[in-house]
Amino acid sequence: MNIQKPIFPIFDTDTGTRKLLHRKPVGETEQSPTLTAGIARVFGEPLSVEDAVRRILTDIRRRGDAAVREWTVRIDGGAPDSFTVPPAEIETAYRAIPTDLRDALQFSADRIHQFHEKQPAQSWLDWRDDGGALGQMIRPLERVAVYAPGGTAPYPSTLIHTAVTARVAGVPQVVVATPAGKDGKIAPVLLAAAKIAGATEVIALGGAQAVGALAFGTESIRKVDKIVGPGNIFVVTAKRQVFGMVDIDGLPGPTETLVIADTDADPTLVAADLLAQAEHDTQSAAILITPSKKLALAVQAEIEKQSPTLSRLGIITEAMAQSGAVICRNLTEAVKLNNLYAPEHLCLHVQNPWELVGQVKNAGGIFVGEHTYEVLGDYTAGPTHVMPTMGTARFASPLSVRDFTKIISIFGLSAKEAKAIAPAAKRLAEAEGLTAHARAVQVRE
Repeated sequence: MNIQKPIFPIFDTDTGTRKLLHRKPVGETEQSPTLTAGIARVFGEPLSVEDAVRRILTDIRRRGDAAVREWTVRIDGGAPDSFTVPPAEIETAYRAIPTDLRDALQFSADRIHQFHEKQPAQSWLDWRDDGGALGQMIRPLERVAVYAPGGTAPYPSTLIHTAVTARVAGVPQVVVATPAGKDGKIAPVLLAAAKIAGATEVIALGGAQAVGALAFGTESIRKVDKIVGPGNIFVVTAKRQVFGMVDIDGLPGPTETLVIADTDADPTLVAADLLAQAEHDTQSAAILITPSKKLALAVQAEIEKQSPTLSRLGIITEAMAQSGAVICRNLTEAVKLNNLYAPEHLCLHVQNPWELVGQVKNAGGIFVGEHTYEVLGDYTAGPTHVMPTMGTARFASPLSVRDFTKIISIFGLSAKEAKAIAPAAKRLAEAEGLTAHARAVQVRE
């Protein structure tokens, strides 16, 4: 007799904690045979992802547009006549999408703009009584690229969340890079989103080729200062390899949701929120931590009930099988487990959620109460949904205006202050054996 396992397993604290903490950083997961076979078809040999991407980037840096086009044809089966999308095509797409969808994109963009324009990013000068000044000057980056995945489905929300934030920061040139489909065209909803977000250019290019072209520059594609946005393993690996030539926002892994729920939580809502994030990817993490085994069982039953009605059941089933519920002793322990895991999203389905907020040390974003559910954060709440994953919330932050600016230090010492601090500077230079540094002080004495 075959007994079917539930698609959402339940663990005790010890087993669940080990499961929570057993995850590898981005790029350290084993390369699947399917992925290796796909690389072999393109390159003629079974390379690692790292080596395959390195070969593409090296070729693009050496041969420019010719290499970009050749690799795009080899990987995608074709390439557009021109990688730059004409403004007229963007305008046509904007007018072609349904009015309610266009309105929803604009609504999302407005909310994101309103939130991010409140973030402090101002230059400052500390003027001294003697006429000198020290300070910092904040300047936006000049040219930024937003990578928008095409893949199995376009994600205009990610484009809106990243490009709008860059524009609020004052970036004058925001380039959107997204792969064209089999017909050589970009999904109209992505082009419309680019227009609404204020993108100044759209490039029909994806994968490691896009990252290489944007990082190094080619005859037709100008290099950028920073590349942001998620992508597949080739995009993430390429971003890692070009870091230093350009800045990047991070190395995003699969999405993560951790729900802390008490006995009074509604299992229907908890299940719905977990399922919403599990449908992103087979590697998505959808985790429940609760002191109530009764609630965990009820959520498990709701997931079994709700999932068959969803369009991405195969993805959900695989994601849920490697996720699960952890039964803890109390809510204090639940928050401690959260802080160890450092999730991208933390959802508080508890009676008094604000009492737990102050205990949270690590999370990309906190969703306070069942009415503040994560889907709203994905689309229309306001803060960007580009958040740290794979435990990097221990030290990283969600994408913000600060990510699109740089700081220039200003040194404007008066003669009096310069003379006062010179002896210590000279002594430190001597201690480091830098006699020319010390001499530059001495000649002014």
